[in-house]
Amino acid sequence: MRYVSFTRPDGANSFGRLAGDSIVDLGGDPSGPRDLRSALDRGSLGALKDGARFDIMSVQLLPVIPNPDKILCVGLNYATHVAETGREQKAHPAIFTRWADTLVGHRAPLVRPRESTRFDYEGELAIVIGRPGRRICRTNALTHVAGYSVFNDGSVRDWQRHNIQFTPGKNFPATAAFGPALVTLDEVGDLPAQRVQTRLNGNLVQDQPISDLIWDIPAIVEYCSTFTALSAGDVIATGTPGGVGDKRVPPLYMVPGDVVEISVGSIGTLANPIVDDILS
Repeated sequence: MRYVSFTRPDGANSFGRLAGDSIVDLGGDPSGPRDLRSALDRGSLGALKDGARFDIMSVQLLPVIPNPDKILCVGLNYATHVAETGREQKAHPAIFTRWADTLVGHRAPLVRPRESTRFDYEGELAIVIGRPGRRICRTNALTHVAGYSVFNDGSVRDWQRHNIQFTPGKNFPATAAFGPALVTLDEVGDLPAQRVQTRLNGNLVQDQPISDLIWDIPAIVEYCSTFTALSAGDVIATGTPGGVGDKRVPPLYMVPGDVVEISVGSIGTLANPIVDDILS
């Protein structure tokens, strides 16, 4: 199954199941969950009543989980990216956090902040936690995963490097994207054989199989659940391959008018235009 979060034509937020070019609304039952995170937490996705149908182009898609309790991001998880940054590969994953207001959905604009012109793309596979747990062993890790999605860990590079912590460059509002859908494990197929691919204005700039992850999905879930309890709806971005714009010669940054598209195999394609920040 493929599940999305969206804003109905009447302006109300909801969630639903994709059915071809339509969305079957699953959030209309007053006694049921009102968002995808709550549905995962209740373990009720398979028992929800079908509601109205909407053409997918008539609604605004939201980040797959608009209100995650935690967004954890794995840095330096492909050897090609480790090499292009000039860093040493460590014995444990590099983990940093994002905030929910940094995320937009499929087709929504990514906002280049006025404080920087070094706005970079990072195509990634995202994990969505479906069953809570703490100290999850890698052999059981996938039983805690609801499914996968696509993530653009957009980075404001100069602010990322103000000091040794990544937080400022990863948390400007509307600088990352998440979607279009949560794809359940049964629909994904052979995940390691699939590729993370990023295109900027149609040009392929990142392309690497998921099998090249230094720390695979079970290892990431095990590690993260050791230092924090994972909750239903938590999001873990698994890291970006080599080819980021900041390390190209000359550098290649996203600018207003660009369109960035990230594809992850059978999971789908996440596309976003770039705009400038015009708010005070």
